[in-house]
Amino acid sequence: MIIPYLTALTTYFSYGLLFAFGQLRDFFRKSVDWWSASTLQGYAPICLGLEDFYIRRLYLRIQDCFNRPISSPPDAWFDVVERVSNDNNKTLKRTPKVNRCLNLGSYNYLGFAAADEYCTPRVIECLKKYTPSTCSTRVDGGTTILHAEMEECVANFVGKPAAIVFGMGYVTNSAILPVLIGKGGLIISDSLNHNSIVNGARGSGATVRVFQHNTPSHLENVLREQIADGQPRTHRPWKKIIVVVEGIYSMEGELCKLPEIVSICKKYKAFVYLDEAHSIGAVGKSGRGVCELLGVDTADVDIMMGTFTKSFGSCGGYIAGSKELIQYVKYTCPAHLYATSISAPAAQQIISSIKVVLGEDGSSRGAQKLARIRENSNFFRSELQKMGFEVLGDNDSPVMPIMLYNPAKIPAFSRECLKRNVAVVTVAFPATPLLLARARICISASHSREDLLKALEVISTVGDMVGVKYFPAEPNKQQGQVKVD
Repeated sequence: MIIPYLTALTTYFSYGLLFAFGQLRDFFRKSVDWWSASTLQGYAPICLGLEDFYIRRLYLRIQDCFNRPISSPPDAWFDVVERVSNDNNKTLKRTPKVNRCLNLGSYNYLGFAAADEYCTPRVIECLKKYTPSTCSTRVDGGTTILHAEMEECVANFVGKPAAIVFGMGYVTNSAILPVLIGKGGLIISDSLNHNSIVNGARGSGATVRVFQHNTPSHLENVLREQIADGQPRTHRPWKKIIVVVEGIYSMEGELCKLPEIVSICKKYKAFVYLDEAHSIGAVGKSGRGVCELLGVDTADVDIMMGTFTKSFGSCGGYIAGSKELIQYVKYTCPAHLYATSISAPAAQQIISSIKVVLGEDGSSRGAQKLARIRENSNFFRSELQKMGFEVLGDNDSPVMPIMLYNPAKIPAFSRECLKRNVAVVTVAFPATPLLLARARICISASHSREDLLKALEVISTVGDMVGVKYFPAEPNKQQGQVKVD
């Protein structure tokens, strides 16, 4: 990404100013603390000064823009609980007041997070039958008939022979990669892969190399170089090579260049690991993700990973692949052997929502949801770009980051949108590089055209106020004027 020179300069200056004032405050704090007796004489500090400097001096100033509690289902509109602070944002206290806000932050891509006429009654019946938790691991007493049905349903949906389900999406990546590869292996990871992939790769013991984000040509260069060099010191051939990419990059909204990457991996005999957390259920004619959207045969993707927290209104994640792979994972993965299994009601929600998407509920609501999220996403992205915002990502992606850059614009954008009853998510360092702060908009099939028009009007007004329209707007798109098609 190329950042405008003036924008980069002012952003660096803003962070430099915050850092300088933070250091000055730390100096006075240490001077005062020097005179006060410590209650932990002889103990090393749990947090050293620089380790939590960012939290104390930058994050706490704007923490009211994050972790906002809600008191209703995360539907198109939800209730945001008001909070107040009496100590300059160091602590926030909830109040009884709530604001009804338009939800542009939740991953509720297909609208299943709210009550559904098909899913909800079945989940309630399942809750009565099985209770909220299995209170056991899968290998002990935590496997119900629903778990077997769910895994078969997931495997059929994604187009793989078998699948295994875990209770948490983050753990699906961080626990499975160390099982698939270890010392003597090579992981080649996209530079903007999710933190769960990064931690899983680090914990595997394998050698990790990174290629430029979504750049197949650089991936090929890295593969060729690493295969030629072999393992460090010994230069022996790698035991195995796994290339890890995402279907839709959660902070960029970009679709993976999967056809080109699969072709390169075939050429160099490397395995493909595809994380479809944000793409499964959300893109493709029948919701089967980027493979369906981009015309890639699922047989060419060796390990398919996804989560149920985005499109299916549930929790957990899955790994899908060959029967031999899934059987091996069941015997070796600690997340399967030692973690409590996914709850039966959550499993029922997954099964029911997939049936709706496939039309097996006897209606066409699934196809309508898929069509609506595609239309909503493309309409909203197009209108934002016409207004002059710098919007990342590709068409059909329900994730659309609006670039803010400057740290002062992060709280300003978030607070002004909230004042106008539009709830947005702002993202900054360390989730993104220091200069690339953004507001991440997530569009849902549950949003009506009126909802989107209201959001566009508010975002346009706030964009003018905060100064984040980095491109010239079309004449008929200025001042929040949105033309209805």
